[in-house]
Amino acid sequence: MVFLGGQVLPGNVGRAILGPLADIRAVDALNHSLGLDRPLLVQYWDWISNFIQGDMGTSYIFRAPVAPFVIDALGNSMKLALVAFIMVVPLGILGGIIAALNLNRPIDRIISLGGLSATVLPEFVTGIIFILIFGVWLNWLPIAATWPKDAGFFTQIYYLILPALPLFLVLFGYIARMARSGMIEALDSDYTRTAVLKGLPWRTVIWRHVLRNALLPTITVIATQTGYLIGGLVVVETLFRYQGIGSLIFTAARGKDFPILEAGILTIGIVYSVATLVADILYSVLNPRIRLGTEQ
Repeated sequence: MVFLGGQVLPGNVGRAILGPLADIRAVDALNHSLGLDRPLLVQYWDWISNFIQGDMGTSYIFRAPVAPFVIDALGNSMKLALVAFIMVVPLGILGGIIAALNLNRPIDRIISLGGLSATVLPEFVTGIIFILIFGVWLNWLPIAATWPKDAGFFTQIYYLILPALPLFLVLFGYIARMARSGMIEALDSDYTRTAVLKGLPWRTVIWRHVLRNALLPTITVIATQTGYLIGGLVVVETLFRYQGIGSLIFTAARGKDFPILEAGILTIGIVYSVATLVADILYSVLNPRIRLGTEQ
């Protein structure tokens, strides 16, 4: 689908590389050297068969193997995703737990409405607001997510805090909502009432019986958001001038660099599939009933 979609994009690969003033014969010669005048099925088969063997092809623009660009960009996006995860997952789960334990109280409404309101705000809006507040007015954080050469681990984290804030707002409400729903369902369950009637302390009931079951749907949601954090960062990475895979895909699409475009999106699909598989495994580990039901 990505391959066919790229073919209908307006523009010409040779023209995009050589520029608008290049002679048409030079453009046609470049397209021929790149193999772009062959039938689409032949082009697709050559690319996908080589990809399966580990060869992502050669970039049209950079005239170099695609794999190093994709691997480096994926590593950068994973760094940004990790920072966002470290920020949003504990706070999102905590917010959902607090909201559920204070059901229908003002703090519940504040967390639920505030989180959902932040979720619907586009990243470019919140990103610009954060740049103005923390980067321009307060001068606490660097505006661009490009750290100096040979920067240490904590220096890189420092440069990634500001780009991670828009991602935090997008995911917080969703994760908190799922954690809240799971907590409410677990608190109304029979095993929770049994634990209370046995005389167990409320803190023990929450920690040993409620949380383990309440967080199962939340784990699935967190894993499915990995695909977004890895591949849906086009706006954030472009806004903060960060060389991640989202920015790489955007540049490739704009320049009709199909090998990078296709390899980048397929790599994101693989990451998303692996994250979903990990979520299913964790779900079965935390819920023995699923394992036992499968074995039977």
